[in-house]
Amino acid sequence: MGKHHGALYAGLSYEETVRKYAQNVSSACVMRLQNWADAEDCFQNTFLKLYQKSPEFNDESHLKAWLLRVAINECKNYIRDNRRQLPLDSVIEKPAPSAEDDVDLSWALMKLEDDYREVVYLYYVERMRVKEISAVLGKNPNTVKTMLHRGREKLKKIYGGDGR
Repeated sequence: MGKHHGALYAGLSYEETVRKYAQNVSSACVMRLQNWADAEDCFQNTFLKLYQKSPEFNDESHLKAWLLRVAINECKNYIRDNRRQLPLDSVIEKPAPSAEDDVDLSWALMKLEDDYREVVYLYYVERMRVKEISAVLGKNPNTVKTMLHRGREKLKKIYGGDGR
């Protein structure tokens, strides 16, 4: 019998956790799958796993890292099991330039290969440090640094500017 109904995740109730991290998890899923419907499945599976497993967390950054790791793994499994990806370009138009830098960055990120996209996304959008990214993705920190560097170079080409 799990500790579900009154379970706290780093001091947050299940509902508070979903409310607080829904945007992070859905963004990570859309980044990976480039498809809204598939991303929604993985989003739901991520929070279902949180509910079912009820892991203990040291603090909120641990909780966030766990959610992102599970979300990315859910997406990888989904791709492996389905092997069909609709490019997001066919689903949405490029957003008009706006003050919302993240929207513009998100559009550019979609043009990067999956592995670079994840690293750059976690670094710039989720504001994670290299050590945290390496834990979330299960990659060596030096690998993460290299991928971040290459990802930035690729972004510069996409933007035709200096990447940010």
